[in-house]
This record gives sequence, C-alpha cells and structure tokens, in this order.
Amino acid sequence: MRLGGGPGGSELDDLLGKRSVKEKVKVEKGSELLDILSKPTARESARVEQFRTAGGSAIREHCPHLTKDECRRVNGVPLACHRLHFLRVVQPHTDVALGNCSYLDTCRNMRTCKYVHYRPDPEPDVPGMGSEMARLRASVPKKPVGDGQTSRGALDPQWINCDVRSFDMTVLGKFGVIMADPPWEIHQDLPYGTMKDDEMVNLNVGCLQDNGVLFLWVTGRAMELARECMAKWGYKRVDELIWVKTNQLQRLIRTGRTGHWLNHSKEHCLVGIKGSPQLNRYVDTDVVVAEVRETSRKPDEMYSLLERLSPGTRKLEIFARVHNCKPGWVGLGNQLKNVNLIEPEVRQRFAARYGFEPDASKDCFVN
Repeated sequence: MRLGGGPGGSELDDLLGKRSVKEKVKVEKGSELLDILSKPTARESARVEQFRTAGGSAIREHCPHLTKDECRRVNGVPLACHRLHFLRVVQPHTDVALGNCSYLDTCRNMRTCKYVHYRPDPEPDVPGMGSEMARLRASVPKKPVGDGQTSRGALDPQWINCDVRSFDMTVLGKFGVIMADPPWEIHQDLPYGTMKDDEMVNLNVGCLQDNGVLFLWVTGRAMELARECMAKWGYKRVDELIWVKTNQLQRLIRTGRTGHWLNHSKEHCLVGIKGSPQLNRYVDTDVVVAEVRETSRKPDEMYSLLERLSPGTRKLEIFARVHNCKPGWVGLGNQLKNVNLIEPEVRQRFAARYGFEPDASKDCFVN
C-alpha cells in the first residue's frame, strides 16, 4: 500500500473515512433513540385526541360569491362549490340599497345595523337536488299573482306591522301556504299578550286562500278551539305535525315551560286544506326534531319544509315577529315596527285602503 499523494492516497482516505462496525452500531442506536424521543407519549396522544375536532378540521374557506344561488349563477354549474356559503338575513330595519355588511354574521349590531347580513349555510348541495326541486316546481301549475303564485318582485321578505284582529286581509291577495302561531289564551303567565277565543274564531283568514294549505300551531286547551277556527275559516283538518323539542346538546327537553300536569316536550301544528291545492305529498314527515330557542319561537326547518310542500307559491305568516321575516314570505304581526311591501299589486291595494304608501324606513302601525 502506498502512502503520500499518489493514486494510493485516495484509497487510504476512503478507507479511513469509512465507519467502523462499532461506529455503525452507535449511529443506529442513536437514530433509534431519536425516533423514540420524537414519538409522543401515551399521555400526549390522549391529550391531542381530547382536543381534536370530531370529523376532522372544521375550518372552511368562504365562497367569494356568498350565496349558493349566486355561486351557481356565476360559475354556470348546477351545484354550488364545496366552500362555505351564506344565507341572506333581511330584517324589517334592513335597507337593501346599502348593500352587504362587511361583518356578515359576526356583526355586533345586527338588531340595529341597516346593512344586509348573512348567516352560515352549512348544508352542502346534494347531487340531483337541483333537478329534483325543478321537477317539484314544474309540477305546480303556473298561476297569476293573486291566486297564490309568487311574483318576481316577491323574493325579498315583506311584512306589515298591524293589529291582526282588525287588519283588512283582502289587501294581501291569495296565498298557497299560510302558517300561524296564535297567542292562544292558555291561562298561564306568558311574556306576551293573548287573544280571546272569540277574537281568534272571527279572524278573516278564509279570504286569504281559495286553494291552499294552513299550518296552525296549537298548545294545551287550544287544540279543540283550533279545530273550531279551521272549520269557521273554511278548512278541513287533514293532518298534524309534531315538533319534538331538544336542547343544545340535542337531548329531549324535560323541563318545558308549558303544561298543567306534565312538562310538554313537544308542540302540535294542525294542517288544514282548503279547495284543491297542488302539493308535493310524501316529501317530508310529520315530525320535526329541533332545538328550542326564544319563547314561542318555532323551528326554522318549517320554512324549507313548506317550500318543498308547495314550491313557488306565495306564503303568509300570521302573528310573525322580526325573526320570522323570510324571503318569499309576507309577515303580519304587531312586533314588526313598520310596513315593507314589494309586490306592486299589494302596494296599490294597501295604499287605496289605508291612504298612504308603505315605507319601510318609517315606523308605523296599521289598525
């Protein structure tokens, strides 16, 4: 073996640069030790699992088009993208002309802010649902406005702050769906005023529909009175829907605020038919399981249920409050602050009957 800078020198350098068997063993043991040290302990793993989001990360990117309808329109596709979308929230004090509130659903002043707000719409588009809804809508005969069909200008919420007992219902025209949550006199301490039995029976609800369906919320002793009201208004009771009440943990409410002998964990909604309405039957069930919120506030699931039952028709809610003002609906009640009407025919009839043009920017009450 040669030494020095000759060709044999590089061979010697290579030989000296190689690790010995002992060094190789040390390196292998060191790497194993590093692997062991880098792995989390059982306690650390348990702590991570404790705080891990069920079903994976809940962080979702917002769609720049906000609503599903706008997303479909802009992208020219039948289904909205996978990103998070929002639903418009238009309240009685909202001025649509101002545009969107930059805080969306996190605005701290939603009760007074006049901009358009949004709330999350977590439900993904279901493949085929668009065509199915189109089929359901197509199954409803096209009718002129005034016979229960929605006009193009009736997409945004409409409402009238009024005394339902004396308001001239004929101003409103005809509706395909009516939902009412009356303040029945149930002989209990309630945070709102109630109506006498004869006042309920004498409401002019019958003039609002020729061919339609009525959903009437009842409770306690009002069950028999509600049937009497339906008969007086010209309806035939054909079904009944039940709302099963749950808390925020999705558990059954066992300490209800109503009930004389047993705590009520459900509420009933009678269904009445007038004439021969065209309805999509067997789409939904007669049980709604939903969370309890403010006193007497009904589940939002009712609005989508009624839209599926009678898609495209005009819809009215009697005894509505601010949170009941929904797109495609007209609300009547004494807690709505002003009058907001969009449909030209309804505006004309209202002005002719009450002597002034409805203006959502001015507080008013119609007797």
